Amino acid sequence: MSDNNQRREAITKRSELLKRVRDFFHNRGFLEVETPLVSGEVIPELHIEPSIVGELPRGAQFLQASPELHMKRLLCEGFEAIYQVTRSFRGGEQGALHSPEFTIVEWYRTGDGMTEGIALVDRLLGEVAGTRPAVLTSYREAFEREVQLDPHLASCELLAAKARDLQLDVPEEFPHDDRDQWMNLLLSFCIEPKLGQDGPEILCDYPSGQAALAKVEPSSNGISVARRFELYWRGIELANGYDELTDAVELRNRLEQVNTARANDGRPALPLPESLLATMTDPGLPPCSGCALGFDRLAMLACEADSIDRVRAF
Repeated sequence: MSDNNQRREAITKRSELLKRVRDFFHNRGFLEVETPLVSGEVIPELHIEPSIVGELPRGAQFLQASPELHMKRLLCEGFEAIYQVTRSFRGGEQGALHSPEFTIVEWYRTGDGMTEGIALVDRLLGEVAGTRPAVLTSYREAFEREVQLDPHLASCELLAAKARDLQLDVPEEFPHDDRDQWMNLLLSFCIEPKLGQDGPEILCDYPSGQAALAKVEPSSNGISVARRFELYWRGIELANGYDELTDAVELRNRLEQVNTARANDGRPALPLPESLLATMTDPGLPPCSGCALGFDRLAMLACEADSIDRVRAF
C-alpha cells in the first residue's frame, strides 16, 4: 500500500474513532463542553512547562495543558457529567508518543469514585477500540512483580540500589534523595513497557506522594494510597484518572508544594488557579471522578502505527 493510501486510511480511521468516542459519551448522558485554550491561570505541574502565548496587563497567558481547571469550575456550577475533545499543549515535548500540541478526551462525572472511573474508561476503550476488559493491577503489585520491591515501604536507598542493579541510566541532575523520582524511574524503564501487553491493564492505588489532584485514603492494609488510576495498552500510557480531590485548602497546599519544587529545580513558579480554588470553596466541588485520555495515542494503537504523527493530518 502506498504511503498516501496509508495516510488516507489512518485519517479516516481516526475520524471513525472520534465519532465512537462522542457516541459513547452521548449515549451515557454526558454533555460536550468547550473551555478556553488560553488562560492566565494554570494548574502547576512539576514536569510540565506551559507555553506562554503573550502578555496582557493582568499577566502572562498560557496555552492549557489540560481543560481540567475550567471543567471543574463547571462541576462546581452544577453540571454533573461533562466531556470534551480538545487540544492540549505542553512545551518541549516531541517524539513518537509526544508532541507540543496533541488531542485529548477529558471527562468528569459527579457521584463517581475510583471504581466507577475505572469501569468507565475500560468500557470506553472497549467500545471505541474493541479491546477486552482491562486487568486491574495495583501499583504495589506491579512493582513486586517486576522489580521485587514494595514501593510503599522501600527506602530511597533501596530504590536507588535496585536502579543500579538494573543498570538504569540515571541523569546527572537526578534528585537522589527523592523517593518518588526513584519510583518514577523504575516505573518508566522496568514496569510501564510490560503493562498491557496481552490486553489493556489499569494501574491503581499509587503512592501518596504521587497523588497529584487525587484523593489520598488508607488502603485495606492501612497504608495511605492515592486514588489514582492509569490505563496502559501495549506498554503505552493512554489515560490518567482520579477520584478527584475536592478540598480547596488541600489543593492549594499541594499546588504551592509543586511551585516550591519548581523553584528548587531552578524553574519559575506558576500562577495558581485562583478561580477554581474560589469555586471549590463556594459553592464547592462535589465528589467526582475525572479522566484524560490521549486520543492521538489511542488512534496510533488502533491503526497499528508506530508514531502519533502517522494518525494526524498535520
